[in-house]
Amino acid sequence: MQQIQHLRPSNWTSVELRNRVKIVRRKRAWKFAAFSMAVLMASVLRASELAPASAPDLVRQTVDNELKADPGVKFMFRDHKQTPHGSQTRLMVQTTEAMAGMTIAYDDHPLNPEQRQAEIARNQRFLHDGDELRKKRKQEKENEERINRIMRALPDAFLYEYDGAEPGKKGIGESGLELTRLRFRPNPKYDPPSRVEQVLTAMTGFMLIDPKKKRLARIDGTLSREVAFGWGIFGHLDKGGHFLVEQGELDGDHWEITRTDLAITGKVLLFKSIKFESSEVFSDFRQVPSNLTFAQGLEMLTKEAHSADNGIPHVCCEAAK
Repeated sequence: MQQIQHLRPSNWTSVELRNRVKIVRRKRAWKFAAFSMAVLMASVLRASELAPASAPDLVRQTVDNELKADPGVKFMFRDHKQTPHGSQTRLMVQTTEAMAGMTIAYDDHPLNPEQRQAEIARNQRFLHDGDELRKKRKQEKENEERINRIMRALPDAFLYEYDGAEPGKKGIGESGLELTRLRFRPNPKYDPPSRVEQVLTAMTGFMLIDPKKKRLARIDGTLSREVAFGWGIFGHLDKGGHFLVEQGELDGDHWEITRTDLAITGKVLLFKSIKFESSEVFSDFRQVPSNLTFAQGLEMLTKEAHSADNGIPHVCCEAAK
């Protein structure tokens, strides 16, 4: 009241003054209400921005991001494969034509002269026979397409729910950064378009996702029941089959697979039994020129294999740098 009295004209009556005060107070009340509403709306919008996406949306965004990840960057790395029959260590390099590889050890022991000569001959056939190299590239393309088909099916093949979080570590996401954990189970409404995706109809497990970069750091699945192909005529996979894939950040936005585990049994065409059991660890990633040819890649691998500091046992089982 005192704030308004100094504006009071000398000829105002007391009634006019009271009406004027009511008008001023009403305007102030509306301004306060408008300000409060603006603050509330800003808070709601901010909260919606910070709220995590639904689990299915997070998976779909991650799959879209994985499928469009830049394949232009190429690396040399080590591949250590362990099976019930022993281990094999190989040097690998990605090239413009196909993946080049060179075995450097069996059971952590360097190759003997005969094994080394056989490895050289194996690679020479790709250099001297263009059809062999094209066949190799065709097989790699077919494998890539099968992987991409599985990736594209993930958002629809499973039902997802949040299952906490785990810290990233060497070879799994980015070390120290929190990864979102999602548990999944088969979606009963999913109709697989081919035998490639059919295995997903019986798989349960969990995955780890980098929620900021939308990258898949780990997927761990187990067959909860037998999977039959062609009503069992073409074969089946037994219940309990397991697979695992881990992926880690190398530097910046470059991610690579750092580990794969596969353990499955079953039958093909009712009679032939199948059994696969292997664990592969990919490590010691080093970037190479993006225009590297297959011949140049083999030359690079040969030099690396003869390098004096190319110790085998101490790196064979590490995850990616």
